Amino acid sequence: MAKKIYVATFGCRTNQADSAYIRESFLGHDFQETESAGEADVIVVNSCTVTHRSDQQVRQLSRRLRRENPGAKIVVTGCYAQREPGAIAGIPGIDAVVGNTHRSQLVEIVRSLDRSPETSHVELAAIYRDDFSAVRAIDASPAHEIGKRTRPFVKIQDGCDSHCSYCIIPSVRGPGRSVPPEAVIRQVEDLTAAGFKEIVLTGIHIGTYGMHIRPTCPLDRLLTRLLENPAVPQLRISSLEPMQLSRRVVELASVEPRIAPHFHICLQSGSDRLLRLMRRPYNTSAFAAIVERVRELISDAGIGTDLIVGFPGETEEDHRQTVDFVGRMPFTYLHIFPYSARPGTAAARIPEQVPPETIRRRSAELRELSALKHREFRRRFLRKKLRVLALSDTEDDRRVALAGNYLRARVDVTVPPNTWIEGMVTAAQGADLVIAE
Repeated sequence: MAKKIYVATFGCRTNQADSAYIRESFLGHDFQETESAGEADVIVVNSCTVTHRSDQQVRQLSRRLRRENPGAKIVVTGCYAQREPGAIAGIPGIDAVVGNTHRSQLVEIVRSLDRSPETSHVELAAIYRDDFSAVRAIDASPAHEIGKRTRPFVKIQDGCDSHCSYCIIPSVRGPGRSVPPEAVIRQVEDLTAAGFKEIVLTGIHIGTYGMHIRPTCPLDRLLTRLLENPAVPQLRISSLEPMQLSRRVVELASVEPRIAPHFHICLQSGSDRLLRLMRRPYNTSAFAAIVERVRELISDAGIGTDLIVGFPGETEEDHRQTVDFVGRMPFTYLHIFPYSARPGTAAARIPEQVPPETIRRRSAELRELSALKHREFRRRFLRKKLRVLALSDTEDDRRVALAGNYLRARVDVTVPPNTWIEGMVTAAQGADLVIAE
């Protein structure tokens, strides 16, 4: 009888693409996927370490999964496993800790484990981890997403060569690496043949795509090559660093209907002083020019951004500048991240740490601003036609759908997932639009 594999995923879209790769690896070795951790023979926790809270959540879930399934082999992989393997190895009941450097060896590592239900689970887990000094390869995400997802992620890039003062990612993901364009094209065409209507291109720093291979193949050239196949469906570009969002990519999206009109451009702060402390390679004027170019060429584009609140040394004036700058920008939503000190980063050594209560107050103010901007953007589409893709999720007896510009909508529950529909926006329900066919 085939053994059963369960994968729990924390963190970003790149982690979700990595989990798809993990599942596909096990399924290719006679495992079956299960949606119940309690009945799994092997449990893989794909971890995130971008904040202290994400570390804590990984530890809590790992302990809970062991209680719920004392006989399973439990392996923790991902970014937290790469950054602090010893902390995870000390959790009773963890069989192995596998850093990102060894993720491609997960199946072999699991097969080497020999744990019975009677084992006391008190010994230290085996650790499989190295630094990235010799790592140049990249795990390509699989061509077929397992499960109920209607928008599969294709990882085209991993790692980062920037060293922002707050960010741990370069040390846990390694240097920037790009999937060869031929491999990306093959994956996208396989997903196209499988019938998916939208494919998300993701990575850690995808604006640098193609810089790591010879001959180089920048992101706009990759998009052009992908869209040479008329059958390829809508492509959505994951988050981008502002200085890597080239004019060519924006211009291509403005004339190509199969590129989703949605750009998530990471800002982090509206204070030029803080941007320098964060080691971000731009100021607010340069950022504004990039965002305004997007809005000028694609009037209905969804434009989102990330903001870090409470970066060490952030003053009330810095916060005010951020609120004012964001208020002027044509953002349609904001992702707010309270600053979390990551050991080993330059920012963690800055003495002027902002009190938690101040971070909570400033975060709440920015969340209110985000809600206002999102509401104003939604109102632009009332009593207009909107094309949306039906997803697998349902809420309040309606099916959730997603527009190209990242607006969520609700449609009739009888609409099958992975179906494009176009209808009139009749109302707003919470943060969603309601569409009648």
